[in-house]
Parts: sequence; C-alpha cells; structure tokens
Amino acid sequence: MPAEDITGDLVGRGVLDNRADTVAGLIDQRAGENAEGLRFEGASWTWDEVVTQMQRRATLLTELLPGGAPRHFGVLLDNVPEFLFLLGGAALSGAVLVGLNPTRRGAELERDIRHTDCALVLTSPDHAPLLDGLDLGLAHDAVRDVEDAAWQEAMAGTDPAAPVPVTIEDLLLLLFTSGSTGAPKAVRMTQGRAAATARRMWFSPDDVLYCAMPMFHGNALVSTVLPAIGSGATLVMKRRFSASEFMADVRAHGVTFFSTVGRALSYILAVPETPEDADNRLGVVLTPESSPDDMAALQERFDCYAVSGYGSSENAVILAPQPGLPEGALGTPLEGTDAAVVDPDTLRECPRARFDEHGRMLNPDEAIGELVGRNVLERFEGYYNNPEAEASRTRNGWYWTGDLAYRDEDGVFFFAGRTNDWLRVDGENFAAAPVERVLSRYPHASAVAVVGVPDERTVDDQVLAILEVDDPTTFDPPSFDAFLDQQRDMGTKWSPRYVRVVAEMPMTATNKIDRSALRRSGWDADDPVYWRPDRRGALQRMTATEREELRRVRATRQR
Repeated sequence: MPAEDITGDLVGRGVLDNRADTVAGLIDQRAGENAEGLRFEGASWTWDEVVTQMQRRATLLTELLPGGAPRHFGVLLDNVPEFLFLLGGAALSGAVLVGLNPTRRGAELERDIRHTDCALVLTSPDHAPLLDGLDLGLAHDAVRDVEDAAWQEAMAGTDPAAPVPVTIEDLLLLLFTSGSTGAPKAVRMTQGRAAATARRMWFSPDDVLYCAMPMFHGNALVSTVLPAIGSGATLVMKRRFSASEFMADVRAHGVTFFSTVGRALSYILAVPETPEDADNRLGVVLTPESSPDDMAALQERFDCYAVSGYGSSENAVILAPQPGLPEGALGTPLEGTDAAVVDPDTLRECPRARFDEHGRMLNPDEAIGELVGRNVLERFEGYYNNPEAEASRTRNGWYWTGDLAYRDEDGVFFFAGRTNDWLRVDGENFAAAPVERVLSRYPHASAVAVVGVPDERTVDDQVLAILEVDDPTTFDPPSFDAFLDQQRDMGTKWSPRYVRVVAEMPMTATNKIDRSALRRSGWDADDPVYWRPDRRGALQRMTATEREELRRVRATRQR
C-alpha cells in the first residue's frame, strides 16, 4: 500500500457503525469466532477460546473483588497470555486492571500499589520476589501466583461468566506514565476511551500484530492489544522484547504491524543485516520517539513504512504524521484539535520558528514553548488520586502536555524536549531536543542526551552532553570539537561545556533514556568526563582535582 494511503488510514478512517462502544462489547463480538486470535511461544488460541478464558477470569475476579471497595487489581507480569485474559476479565466484570512496572523496586513499587488502591495483586514466580518485604496493606491471600496449581485449577473449574453491564464511563485501566515528565502518574482509561482506541487503527482480521513492548504501558495496549481485540486481527505476544529475535519473529509469524517506543528501534537496527530482511509482510511500523535516521534505515532495510507522530498515555493531544513532512517533524493535529505552542507565563501563542540558510533556528527564545491542547479537556480522563497533577495539566481550561515544541511557518510541529529540559546559558533560553538533534550526527555516538547542569559562577546552566559509545576510552576530544565546528546549525550557546561518555545510557522500562537519572548525577559520575575549564577553550579530560574543586564550589552555592 502506498505511504499516502497508509497514513490516510492511520489518521482519518471512520469508525464502523457496528462496532461496540465498550471493550466488553468488543470482546463479545469476538465470541464464536474460530479465526486465530492469539499466538504465544508455540501455542495458539482462536478468538472464541480467548473470549472463554476472559470470561473465566471475569467470574474469578467477581469473587475475589467484592463490591464496596475499589475493585482494583494489580498485574505484575511479563507479556504472557494471562495478561490478555485478565484484561478481558476486567472489562467483562467491571473491575479495574492496574498495570505494574516490574522495573520499579522497593518503596516505588509499594507506592504504586497502595496509591492505586489495589485489593489484589496477580504475579508470577519471576516477579513475586519484588513484593517481598513490602507493606502493601493487603490481606494475606491477596497476592496470587497465576502460574501455581491453585490458580490453574481455579481457571479450569470456573464457568465462563456472562458480561456484567458496563458503560463507556466505567473505569477499566490505570496505567502509569513513564515518568519522563516527573514522578509516574496513574492515568485513567475508561471502557469508552479504550474501545475508541481499539477502533482508531485500520486493522482487519487478516492482519498479524506483534506485541513485544510491555503491556503495563500504554504504547502496547493502545497501538496493538486493544486494536487486535477490536478488529479480530491475530495478536502475537512476546514475553519480553528481544532485538536479536525481533525480525525472525516478524518473518515467522507473517507480522503486518508492530510498534516500538524510544530506543527499541535502534536496538533492532543494530542487529547485523541479513539477505532476508526485506522478506516480510510488514506494512506499517509505529516508531514514536525514534530518530529520523533510524526511521529511514528501517524503511530501506525492511521495506516497510515507519510512522512516528505524537501522543501520550493521557491521549489528549495527538499529532499525526503525513508524507512529505520535514525530517524530525511530529506532524499536525488531528482534525478538530486546536493545538498550539504557548508561552506558559503570558499564555500567548509563540511565534512560528524561523531558520537561516543553514537550518539554524533564529528565534528559539520566542518560538519554543509548551505544547497545549486548547479544546481537548474532554479527552483527558484524569489521574487517579492525584488532584495536584490534574490541576497542573488542565490550567486555564487547556490541556498542558508538559512537552516543549515549536511550529514552523507551515504549521508543522516539532519536539523540543520536556518542560524540565529548558536550559539557560549566558542569559539565553533554549531547549535540549534541538541540541540533541545536532549532536546525534556525531558518527561515533549511538545515542545522545543533553541536560543542564548548574553554572559554578552564575545562576544559569551549562550544557552537559552525554554520548553513548561502544568503548568510552576511545573518545577523542579534538575530533569531537572538530565535529562541532562543522555543524552550521549549532546555536551559539549550544556547544557543550561538559561531555560525559558512557558505554550504555540509563533507560526506563519503556526504552526511553532516563534523563532524570542523568540530571541527578550530571558530570559527577564514574564515566569519563571532559570539560572546558576555559569556556571558549578546547575540550579536555576532567582531572580528579578539578572534579573535587567543582564539587566544593557546587556545595558552597547550594548552602
């Protein structure tokens, strides 16, 4: 299918009249279907068999979660069939599934479970030890192992339940944000929004959707799992993401669609090429937060179409890609969405970005602001038990994304970082993302992050660039400085004063660079660090004496 047709289907195809308005209704439509619904590690279920398993979970959840208290249950599992069956069981029984992140530990995981009022936690032997010693406030039998004999026997002996009446306003999911714009927040997703998400994609029963991104996160559920339920496509589940097995799975299963997020695409592309790479059924790959270079490489190597765009767990502002947009563009708003880039202090819309002949932005101070939706509050269903975060997102009757952006003269939006990615150097404000786009051209770096660190002499920031290279000991400061000199679109204040070279970036569970961790450590880390003692001078290795002096100065300023 031509790229133009695919993109049109992605963003403009209407909802079929005979589709249900709730996830429970969508599941009911799959009942009786003998088409293959699920594949996992050599096993297979028809959609009718999947629905039967969901109905059995609904029966058990009704018994385990009586009315009165919040009927919330946490799921601490890998991508396994039980996760899908429990999702359906929640939809059919009116319970609420809370997706728990297994990379969270100790007090953070305890906080997630207590904050969302889980009355039950379902887990597996791999993840159960994460709960040891935590004060979850649960009854002694409220943590269940879904792989043990008792659970399996209960499932085998449970009669499938008829669905209870649910409405589009009934809560179905609590999904934690990735934490890239602050502490993770539990996003509410109702039956109605989840069903609308399932219908938004263009899939048919002939499609095969590959789910390797974690199901506790919105990316997998919104792009793949819920649309499979809504369309009757075949869902192929992968227990955990594996770059080395990814394309072999895609070919073996005849996959037509998969979604990645963050750096997952770069890991796939790092696997050595084979003559069979283009021998696949792929049509579209969803690649939010991937670099333009990686997207182009994916399309050429695997003969498919890569789509990025912009969205979030909150689902309020969606920017759709279109063919022919400039490199790195997020896209344009869906029809009917009033999206804008505004100055949060004045509430005025920022002027459009202007560029010189080298592509350097001429007015970043005035063009970069926060991305807001001015008529989308009804799409935002709120955060669970977090009125402060809700109020922050809904100021002035608008939805504030927490992301920085700018807009060109043609109305196309570009990402400029998170609101905490603003830097102020020598009195000039700019965002981290445009600097990262320039530094990502450095041929020896597989990933780049830019954060601000305190200036030891003023209240402003200094630029710290973190470069991921295969062998940090091979980093050559003169060649990096020469590279910087050749970048004609490098802003006058953007050149990093500090450079930290790492073998591997810290990552979140959803394959995003953990910038919060990088900000906390800054240049004071065990990795090789280079700096410019003379701010206009050459980059050189930071000595132990220099590091200690900078620590002393920083401590003095923090008093």
